[in-house]
Parts: sequence; C-alpha cells; structure tokens
Amino acid sequence: MKNLSKYLAGSAIVLALAFSTGAFIKVYAAKPETAVAGQPVDLTYAAEKALPAVVHIKYVQNSKTQTVEVQDNPFGDFFDPFGFFGNPGQGGTQKRQIQTPKKQATGSGVIISEDGYIVTNNHVVEGADELTVTLNDNSEYSARIIGTDKTTDLALIKINGKNLPTLPIGDSDKLKVGEWVLAVGNPFTLNSTVTAGIVSAKARSLGANGVESFIQTDAAINAGNSGGALVNTQGELVGINAMLYSQTGSYSGYGFAIPTTIMKKVVNDLKQYGEVQRAVLLISGLDVHNYIDQQKDKGETVDLGTNDGIYVKDVDPDGAGAQAGLKEGDVITKLDDRTLTKMSELQEYLANKKPGDKVTITYLRNKKPITKAVTLKNAKGNTEILKQADMDVLGGNFRAITKEQKDELNINYGLEVIKVNNGALKSAGVAKGFIIQKINDGIIKSIEDLQNAVKEASTSKEPVLYIQGVFPTGKKGYYAVPLE
Repeated sequence: MKNLSKYLAGSAIVLALAFSTGAFIKVYAAKPETAVAGQPVDLTYAAEKALPAVVHIKYVQNSKTQTVEVQDNPFGDFFDPFGFFGNPGQGGTQKRQIQTPKKQATGSGVIISEDGYIVTNNHVVEGADELTVTLNDNSEYSARIIGTDKTTDLALIKINGKNLPTLPIGDSDKLKVGEWVLAVGNPFTLNSTVTAGIVSAKARSLGANGVESFIQTDAAINAGNSGGALVNTQGELVGINAMLYSQTGSYSGYGFAIPTTIMKKVVNDLKQYGEVQRAVLLISGLDVHNYIDQQKDKGETVDLGTNDGIYVKDVDPDGAGAQAGLKEGDVITKLDDRTLTKMSELQEYLANKKPGDKVTITYLRNKKPITKAVTLKNAKGNTEILKQADMDVLGGNFRAITKEQKDELNINYGLEVIKVNNGALKSAGVAKGFIIQKINDGIIKSIEDLQNAVKEASTSKEPVLYIQGVFPTGKKGYYAVPLE
C-alpha cells in the first residue's frame, strides 16, 4: 500500500531511535504477572525473561570520499571581478571532494532463536559497514544482515551462536489499551535498561513508513531504544520499539512499537525469500473520519452510512481491489471477520497475508453492504513469489567517475559503464562509456545506489530501469532497461 501522507502535528516530531550519544539519567522499571483490579502490577518476571534476550547493537559506517556542491563566495565578484581564481561572479555552486567522518551509533535488538537470529529496526542497520552485537553477559559477536524491509522499518540480522537466550513471541492482537508493558533496550548506551508503562493506543499511523499499525505506549524510550523489546507481563515479546513522539527529541510522553503480528510475517519472509512477500489490494484511500473532515473544511456534508472504515479514492485495475469490484467512493468495513475502522488496521491485517491468499472483503456502496471473496496479489498484480534481482542481471561492470570526467563533462556524480556483457544493458543498447546518473528519478552516485535501484525496481509493478545519463561526448542519453 502506498503511504499517501507524511505529517507532523503542531511542533511535535516523530523520531527514529537508532542513534545514541551523550549522558542520561537512569530510569527503573516495575514488574509482571496478571494484575488484579486495584492491586499493583509486578513486572519483575517479565524483566527477568526479557533482559537476557535484548542485545546492544553497535553500528559503524566507515569514512568515505564524496563530491559535494558548496555555495560560491558571495563577495567573489568584488574581490575577483575577472575570475582569475575560479568562477567569476556566478553566484552558484562549486564542486568539492570531502572525506566523510567515520560514523558510529547504537541501537537494540531482540534474539528470537537460539542459533542467533535477531530482530531490530531497519534504520538501526541501514548503511552499516560493520555491526557488533553485545549480549547481556557482555559477550560480543559480529553480525551480518539477512534482510531488511524499509516499508515496516524491520531488519533481520544473524550472529553465530548456540543456545542463546531468546524471548518468546506473543500475540500483539491480544494486547489491550491500559495493559502494562515493559520497554527493554539500550538508550544512550546504557545497556539493559527497563522502563514500564501502559498501552496507550493500538493501530496508530504516523506517516513515517509504508505499513504502520503502531502500538503506542507511555513507557519511556529514547535514542538507542530502537529495535528493543516491548514485553507484556507474561514476559512475551509483543512489539519492536521504533519511534518516539516528542517536541524536544527526547522522551516526553509516547513511544511507538511495531506489533509482532507484523514482525512475524516479515521475519519469516526474510528468512525464506530474502524479500517480504507483500499482499496488497492496490488501492489508495484514507480513514473515513479524515475524509469527512476534509469535506467539512470545504463546506460540504457527507453521509457515507458510517463514520468508520477506509474511504476508497483510487483503484488499480490490475489489483485485488478491482477484482472485488471496489470503486472510488466505496467504504471498506471488514476483511474476513476483522472489522476495520482505519487504514492502519487494514495494513496490519494485510501484512500477515501473502500473494495468493484468499480473503473476504466487505464494503459499503451507497450505504449498502457488498461482500466479495478475492485472491490477494502482489505489487505486480499477480500471485508469484517476488525475489529481488541482483546487479548481475544488468550484465555490466561499473565504476564511479573520475575527477577528470567531472571537470570535462561538468557533472558532479555518476557511474561509468566500463564493460557490457550479455544482460539487460546490452539488450537495451547501453554501450561501454555511458555514464549513469539517474535511475527511476533516483540519483546514482555509487555501486550501492545502483544495486538498491535494481532491487527496488525488480519487485515493483513495472520492473524497468529508466536510466538517464551522459555519453563521453557530453550528450545526454536515456534508456529503458526491462529487468524481465
């Protein structure tokens, strides 16, 4: 599903919690078991179960050379009117090479198997050259990335271990608003920190990721908590802490965790396929109450027959939504036996499905209910297993352009095709020497950029690379490179 809006409320900001520096004040937790009305909740059992399975993750990104544009000296015309020392009075930018500093940051993760599979956030590991995992007993391991999913902000990493402590995975659907939970992680590098709070809300959407149905809690989380565990009073993992909502950048009220109902499907797919097999309806829409509010702002009165559900704005003719007969103006109210009040609930339910699964969809049209059985499809509009293509499909060798090429062609970045073998590039007519600058409107500065562009396009509805660049002569060139 496409995320249609990203927003901030007032002066508050939504922050990813991957990185941790500086000092902090200790925050202590409470304890678990089943609470009796009017009685204090004991959370010690849950803390004892969770602490050994929550790990500290150190992220390292090595120093790199980059070409950047800097603003010209605004007094250049005055001191150098004839341009003896460079670009005379253009008031534009200059190209410079800089050495980026080595980056280090910290986050958290949760061991979910005795042989070393660890769940964390994508933003904790994205772009890392090195990952070091430290367990609660201070033992250290190097970790490798098994797979990541930006859409849910989840990642699966692996360390080589045996008989590691694990945290059992609970059912986040069973969580109730008002229920006590623990947040376990490593805020500000303070290892093995536990804080307590209650579930403040469920199925929250913040517009930060593509698929969102956050558990909202008032347990204190801060920078470094990302990827850590949200644990119920039975000592079960019910969520992966991901974000805080703050006016200051530090904890001031609420944190947000990815529920295990979403996490389990993502983890299983990354293990099996290396890519999340996402089932979609291929529609766009918004919460009914938001649509009604929009119309009120326009001075219009709307009666859809309900104040809950998902208002359908657009339907892709190749998707399962079209198969179900959905049209603009319909209101989705149920999937199978699950009543839906908002888009985040629809996303959460579909996140547990895979292409080929059958569901029953109920929607209102002119206030009258319609129920249809449909087969869910992937983003391409079929039920096939999707796997990310590797750069090998291109059949080429590449290198970052040199300083001389930048100066000669007056460009700041690009990858030169230095060899063309049998593959997609040759079939599309791309020749040796061509410099790739953009793919599908994304800037290409490195081999990593190219790899990511290929992976993303290979699992999209239209698996084509629309390449923009320049020839050695300086003439611009454009190619469409199919990946199938």
